[in-house]
Amino acid sequence: MDPGVKVNGQYYRDIFLMRDLLPDIKQYSDYFTFQQDGAPAHRARETVELLKVETPDFIPPNLWPPNSPDLNPVDYKIRGILQERVYKTSSKDVDELRRWIAEEWDKQDQHIIDKAVGEWQKRIQACVAAGGGHFEHKM
Repeated sequence: MDPGVKVNGQYYRDIFLMRDLLPDIKQYSDYFTFQQDGAPAHRARETVELLKVETPDFIPPNLWPPNSPDLNPVDYKIRGILQERVYKTSSKDVDELRRWIAEEWDKQDQHIIDKAVGEWQKRIQACVAAGGGHFEHKM
């Protein structure tokens, strides 16, 4: 997102999804599953309708899990690796930190990302088995 931009539903749909994110995803695969969190721009009726049309396997809001880092591959796997790499050295300012994050993201091993995404179904099943409660200790 551009610094200082207020992300409303229209910006999210027109700029973030249609101009930036979805074309990038579609470069790699025609088939993917798309899920969001409960941010207002994500839940907007127009956004949900757009994603039903533009994505091959959109998970609708009524099936979204609760906001849980245990169910988000970026939270349960990838962010920790990224933080470890980025924070090895102190950054002098926010711009340098942003640059390091982008550089380290570009260096991410696709195998690690694939493995994290591959764990998702198992985590969802564990969450259901735990009645929506804490389950990570059973993984």
